Amino acid sequence: MLNTFEQTPSQNPTIAAIATPIGQGGVGVIRLSGRSAYELGCQITGKKSLTPRHAHFAKFTDAKGDTIDEGVVIYFKAPHSFTGEDVVELQGHGGMVLQNMLLTRCFELGARQATAGEFSLRAFENDKIDLVQAEAIADAISATSKAQAASAIRSLSGEFSNKINELFDNLTNLRLYVEASIDFPDEEDVDFLSDGVIDSRLQKLLAGIDEILATAKQGQLLRDGVHVVLAGKPNAGKSSLLNRLAGTERAIVTDVAGTTRDTLEETLVLDGLTVHLTDTAGLRETADKVEQIGIDRAKTAIRQADILLMVYDVSRETDPETLAKTLFDDDCQNIATRLLMVANKSDLLDVSCETLNVRSSDERLSKNLKNSADVIHVSCETGDGIADLVAMLKEKVGFHPPENSLIARTRHIDALRRTRQYVLEAHEQLTVFYAGELVAESLRSAQQSLGEITGQVSADELLGKIFSSFCIGK
Repeated sequence: MLNTFEQTPSQNPTIAAIATPIGQGGVGVIRLSGRSAYELGCQITGKKSLTPRHAHFAKFTDAKGDTIDEGVVIYFKAPHSFTGEDVVELQGHGGMVLQNMLLTRCFELGARQATAGEFSLRAFENDKIDLVQAEAIADAISATSKAQAASAIRSLSGEFSNKINELFDNLTNLRLYVEASIDFPDEEDVDFLSDGVIDSRLQKLLAGIDEILATAKQGQLLRDGVHVVLAGKPNAGKSSLLNRLAGTERAIVTDVAGTTRDTLEETLVLDGLTVHLTDTAGLRETADKVEQIGIDRAKTAIRQADILLMVYDVSRETDPETLAKTLFDDDCQNIATRLLMVANKSDLLDVSCETLNVRSSDERLSKNLKNSADVIHVSCETGDGIADLVAMLKEKVGFHPPENSLIARTRHIDALRRTRQYVLEAHEQLTVFYAGELVAESLRSAQQSLGEITGQVSADELLGKIFSSFCIGK
């Protein structure tokens, strides 16, 4: 990827958009980018010229010369701008009426409304950023924790891209070596397929892919978080647990069974892990039509959960596994690896809260839940055991990002896995079939998959999907 341009790139028609959040604020920014951005900036401000990278105080005027607003105009001359084109920012007051009036003036002068992510797309097309960095912009904006924000900024600065690019270069060099060996065998007639060079380099590639995959998986958890569903019988303490984890009275709690009649969702950050928590209606037989709708929605949420917390009243229930079988019936086998049993109201017992392994007398449940489900004793009343629950939740999903973790997305992991599979195929073609041409073809496919991550290899459909998720001003 080029960081600077040898010459000014060709510029697209000028686009404009409000680049600050909707609502009232001290400052509102209109961003323009394209071939006529400089001219529009001069016309709106009445300036004869704009010095690049200097803040000019100006009045922003309409077609009649009346003042719309006043503020600061900054001109970024191509290629030294975010998009690589001429960019002008009009920084006025942050009121929507004023912002829309100023934006309308830009349209009158020939600019058009920018589409979602179009500024970032132009930056990508002009080699100012790659796809990973473009996605990191959106991730930084939507970050819900300090760890997410810090990781997104590291990806934006190019750390993740550098790792991918290094792997891509190694893959490319190996492919060139194999193809050159096929086309130009050496005079000594040494069999390049069995001399160990290619095998060694393939092993190094696999080790590099595995290292990045491990980082990417943690980055995906950091970015996307985990979907956790609270389920159980009425009055087990599900809503109390949500309130305790949220640190606020988010859900209504009463001693009346069936108080929760719908799903209630809350996004929390628990010890660095983003948790999308869903409280559900208590599972029981009922003739109440409204409550039954809530129970049906609870069952849907249970099926879709990454982690299921089965909350039960430990002062009343002594056999959580039988309870799980009763509540989830045929879904027990499907939820076994996702299940954590939360023994609530432990303050009513004369025992300390601790993590216990499940033991089952039920053969079916024992087979499905053995070594995959745990009981955590907590008290939503006192808060005892909550820290243990959070720790167990993190362990369950494998969340232990290093301090220098990097934000990653599902598509990155998919591309890395496909790359790994193609490298494994190349190794098989080398060691089993001794087929040099097939080794080269597998490496070409691996190169294609890996290049999708940064955009070295990309499809229009992929680009459209990525940038359409951005806000308009980016």
